[in-house]
Amino acid sequence: MAIYSDITIDRGSSYSETIVVSAPAGGVMNLTGYTGRGKIRKSYASTTSVDFTVTIPTPANGEILIVLTAVNSLTLKAGRYVYDIEIFRASPAEVFRVIEGQVEVTPSVVQGG
Repeated sequence: MAIYSDITIDRGSSYSETIVVSAPAGGVMNLTGYTGRGKIRKSYASTTSVDFTVTIPTPANGEILIVLTAVNSLTLKAGRYVYDIEIFRASPAEVFRVIEGQVEVTPSVVQGG
């Protein structure tokens, strides 16, 4: 079951966060062989999205790094969105939603450049 966590992103700024994935039996989950993905959408039914870059820098420690670049956050208008982050692997085929919630994008006076 995914953790629910709301986040705030300043429009036009970089955002990053490290998430530690817990194993079902306790402790941290070994993420060797897994890949991550994540998206922000205006609503669950939206057909357009902005992607997080999701990496797993230390798989044995269960750590996932999610990043949204300043360029990508500038494409979002100020307001509320939804997001989720998943990990997956091909063999054996598994997909887990790790974290989900709402994103509050705060407005920016400086519009880049």
